Amino acid sequence: MTLMIDFPFPGAAPWIDHFKTIEVPVLRHTLHQLEELRETAETINTRKLASIIEHDPLMTLRVFQYMQAHRSSSQSADITTVERSLVMIGTQNFYNSIKDAPIVENQLKGYPKGMLGLLKVIARARTASAWARDWALFRQNVSFDEIAMAALLHDLVEMLMWCLAPNLAVRARERLANETGRRTVQIQQEVFGAPLDEIAVELITHWGLPPLLCSLLNPDDAETGNVRNVILAVDLARHSANGWNDPALPDDYHAIETLLHIGHSNLLERIGAPEEQILAARQAEAEQDPLSS
Repeated sequence: MTLMIDFPFPGAAPWIDHFKTIEVPVLRHTLHQLEELRETAETINTRKLASIIEHDPLMTLRVFQYMQAHRSSSQSADITTVERSLVMIGTQNFYNSIKDAPIVENQLKGYPKGMLGLLKVIARARTASAWARDWALFRQNVSFDEIAMAALLHDLVEMLMWCLAPNLAVRARERLANETGRRTVQIQQEVFGAPLDEIAVELITHWGLPPLLCSLLNPDDAETGNVRNVILAVDLARHSANGWNDPALPDDYHAIETLLHIGHSNLLERIGAPEEQILAARQAEAEQDPLSS
C-alpha cells in the first residue's frame, strides 16, 4: 500500500529523494489498452504502442525511466520520443517492465478529489502537447516530437503530487483559486515546502527525460523559440481549462500570435476556440482592414 504524504517536506531535496524511490503508478485504462495488444508484442507497430503510452504522461515517464536505467555506455545520443525508446528497449522488455505496475485508481481510491485533480492535469497536458506539436509543425521545426513531449511532461511533478500527496495538492489548488493575487511559486512553497519547478530540475535528468525539459526551467533559455513554443502551449492549456473567458487568455493569444506570425482569428481557429469568439475576431479584423474581407 502506498503511503500518502499529508505534510510538506522541508525543501526540495527531501521531495527529490522521495520521488527517486517511488514506483510511478499508471492509469488503469492505459494498462488495459496495452494488455489487449500483449499477444502481438513482438510484431506490433511501435507507433501504435507509442500512441497509447503517450496518452498517459505517467506511463510515458516509466518508459523514459526504463531507458535511463538500462542505458548502455555506447549510447551517446539522447532518446527524446516514446517510439524511439520502444525500439531501443524492445516491446517484450517494455511489457515485462509494466507487469506489476501500480494503478493510480487503486492508490487514490479514498481520495476522489485527488483522482479528479490528477485527471484534470493529465487532460491539460494532452491538450498542451497537441497544441505544441501543431505550432512546431507550423513553424517547420524539425524538433516537433520533442516539443510535444516536453509539453506533455511539463507538469509531471504536479501529477505525482496528486498521486502521492493528494491532500496537499487539493490545498494548493484551492489556495491558487482563492488567493488570486499570489504567485504560484509562493503558494507551492507554503503548501509543499518547495516550488514544484525546483523539485523537477534534478528529477528531469535523473529520470532521463528529454533535454528540452531542462531548458524549460532555465531562465537563460526562456526566450528561445522551442521553449516559448512549449511554455505558451502549457499556459494556454492551463488558462483555457478555466473557461474561454479566463482573463489571462488575451495575453496568451498575443504571445502565441507573435511566435507564429498569424492573426487572431486564425489562432482561435487552430486552437478550437468557441465559434462566436472566432466570428467576433474575424469581424474586428475586417473592420480594421476592409480590403481583406
